[in-house]
Amino acid sequence: MEFDATFYALVGLILFLVLLGYLGVHKTIGKALDNRAGAIAKELDEAKRLRSEAALLLAEYQKKARDAEVEARAIVDQASREAAALAEEAKTAMEDYVTRRTKMAEDKITQAEHVAMQEVRSLSADLAVAAAEKILAARLKGDAAAELVTSAINDVRNRLN
Repeated sequence: MEFDATFYALVGLILFLVLLGYLGVHKTIGKALDNRAGAIAKELDEAKRLRSEAALLLAEYQKKARDAEVEARAIVDQASREAAALAEEAKTAMEDYVTRRTKMAEDKITQAEHVAMQEVRSLSADLAVAAAEKILAARLKGDAAAELVTSAINDVRNRLN
């Protein structure tokens, strides 16, 4: 039997594989693969844990966002109510101001009318007195006439003023 190079290569391969088996390379490779599988499993577990934490955080932030939106709506509603109340208060204050100013103007007009009436009465009294003086002076003569005119003038002044 003749042995060619293929046979020797096969024998060398078998011896190499037996040597690897004897040295326990297959166990080392298995351990390395098991360690790698364990690391991958740990990474997957960590990824699952991180994903669940992220989902919880997302749910928490979504809840906070909804709460903030509700609170913002409540603030806006409160501000609207306050603005309406302030507008109503300003309207009432303006109406009160206008009413007071109108009343003051009416009072001033009434006072001016009263002053004008007093002036007219005073002027009328002065004119009546002057006219009475002239008439009485023309009709009556002497000391009795002067005394009568003076008392009548004083009497008219007292009554008209």
